[in-house]
Amino acid sequence: MSKANVRTNTAASPLRGWVIWLLSALFMFYKYALEVSPSVMTSTLMSTFQIGGTELGNLTACYFYAYLFLQIPAGLLIDKIGPRKVTTIAIALCALGCLIFAKSDSFFFAGVGRFLTGAGAAFAAVNCLKLILNWFPSRRFAFMTGLMMTVAMLGAAGGQAPLSCFIKAAGNWRHAMETIGLVGLILAVIFWIVVKDKPDSHEREKHIVAPRLSIYNSLKQILTNSQSWWLSIYSGLAFAPVMIFGGLWGVSFISEAFNLAHYTAAQSVSLIFIGFAVGAPLFGWLSDLLGRRWIVMFWGTIFALLSITLIIYDSNLSNFWLASLLFFFGFSISSFLLCFTMMREINLPGLVATAIGFMNAFDALCGAVSDPLTGWFLDLKWDGKVLEGARIFSVTNYKIAFITIPVYLILSLFILSRIKETRCKPSVPSPLP
Repeated sequence: MSKANVRTNTAASPLRGWVIWLLSALFMFYKYALEVSPSVMTSTLMSTFQIGGTELGNLTACYFYAYLFLQIPAGLLIDKIGPRKVTTIAIALCALGCLIFAKSDSFFFAGVGRFLTGAGAAFAAVNCLKLILNWFPSRRFAFMTGLMMTVAMLGAAGGQAPLSCFIKAAGNWRHAMETIGLVGLILAVIFWIVVKDKPDSHEREKHIVAPRLSIYNSLKQILTNSQSWWLSIYSGLAFAPVMIFGGLWGVSFISEAFNLAHYTAAQSVSLIFIGFAVGAPLFGWLSDLLGRRWIVMFWGTIFALLSITLIIYDSNLSNFWLASLLFFFGFSISSFLLCFTMMREINLPGLVATAIGFMNAFDALCGAVSDPLTGWFLDLKWDGKVLEGARIFSVTNYKIAFITIPVYLILSLFILSRIKETRCKPSVPSPLP
């Protein structure tokens, strides 16, 4: 205890903390809007670059490749340098990638644009969680994390039907993405001007945190904790279905399976993210109230599995039940976010960004594998049907390709059985020498 440093969470500057949180959450909004944006452009992108489902999956996965490789470095950089400097550059990089994607005249440069977008986006979540830890009392961490994801999922919802409308209003997808890229550059400038890494010492309530560790010891502290691995694997498996269905293939599937117009299908898929936005802070609050994390994640994952299975394999659902189940799927699976809070509770406070980065790497890994894999399954049974240069896949094709979704959720429940309940209390290991 004598070696610990005194640090604090904000008490005297709640308004400043909320403004900083809002800017960080807006980066999450921006990141998720860009992440899911290909879902409303599947036919257009296949036609523009003359590609099939596998290539489209690889194009979108370029985002996740960068996201995957930079997650742990992102956490280390934010822990060591601070959120303001690192994240300003990250937002600008994300916007630059969007602009390159919009201007690309080849499949290769489109992939470069998506890769750079993912590279910048890799810093969004770890930045926001680090600033929450710095500016808010630790007892609010679960709720604030949920609130962060509410804003993020509203961004994902904005990347569905609203983006489809914006593309139509802009004339084509390139003009729309150029505008979104410019908005990102403006956000980077505002972030640099407004954000401060942490409150001044006289503005803070004292609490004890661990001393700074070297990069080697930081990683060793996390990697030698088996619970860090189980939580991260669970996180990746639980969130992958949201990205497979909501992030790329769901709009096309719903349009085909339920005979809905493209815009209506995009509206329907956006309900996943709206449900997620509602559930994320609610589950954070509920788990704090119950003093339990594990049981909330368990039942949330169970209900998510049941609802998405019905959506995929029951094409006789009415529009009402389809909409209700899509909302309920997003609502239920948002319970997995509690593993972020648990990751904070089992690791030293000074390693939060690095630990979250490690966990996010598994989310990115599942996304990087799943989109091309789904596209490959679709191409495998493609019957040769083409409309305006884009491949059209049958409902049967989608149902076969989407078998990975319930499999992921079943595996996540198995992994969840290895995770220990924290009872909403820190249980951090002693710092390594």
